Amino acid sequence: MKVAEKFISINGEGTRVGELSVFVRFQGCNLRCSYCDTSWAYEADCPYKDMTADQIVEYVLSTGIYNVTLTGGEPLLAQGIAELIEKLLAQPQLRVEIETNGAVDLRPFCTPVRPVFTMDYKLPSSGWERAMKVENFAILEPQDTVKFVCGSQEDLQRAWDIIREYRLTDRCHVYLSPVFGSIEPVHMVTFMETHKMNDVRLQIQMHKVIWDPEKRGV
Repeated sequence: MKVAEKFISINGEGTRVGELSVFVRFQGCNLRCSYCDTSWAYEADCPYKDMTADQIVEYVLSTGIYNVTLTGGEPLLAQGIAELIEKLLAQPQLRVEIETNGAVDLRPFCTPVRPVFTMDYKLPSSGWERAMKVENFAILEPQDTVKFVCGSQEDLQRAWDIIREYRLTDRCHVYLSPVFGSIEPVHMVTFMETHKMNDVRLQIQMHKVIWDPEKRGV
């Protein structure tokens, strides 16, 4: 598997925000979102380390950190990812989360013991809403998350439409997150208040507050 980077940091977003996690970032993605903050990871010339599932598990266990985040790029496209997920989940102390872009079918990964999914839904400003697999919504569970990265008022309205159409707050966690530098969080709060967006959370990427937004490995 092509590992672009691996590191320990705090979770900057998601249900375990602020907690330590070991991150494994895979090279390659099937989308090219306009606001992508890790676009370097999908470039063909992105440096990577070729690692087996066993080597990744060994690295994760060596850190002593229980939260594991598989990210990208798009981790579910990595060759051998199913084997890696199975081996990580076989370690009872580990809590495995997969950050996925919403354009990959989740059903093959919904085994009896399965990871937690944090799934993006790409909004109009991303340029990739057409790639979203809305059928994934039906298999999400209460521990999972749907994240809407918003860059405009149009994005906010579209997110609200999707949340209501698929009753997402009845299924899982639902987060709104601003595109860094494109929309002010205060405007998102105003939208949430105006539309009575109960059970929806606004989340700022904490790692971009603590460190330089362009810094890697955090």
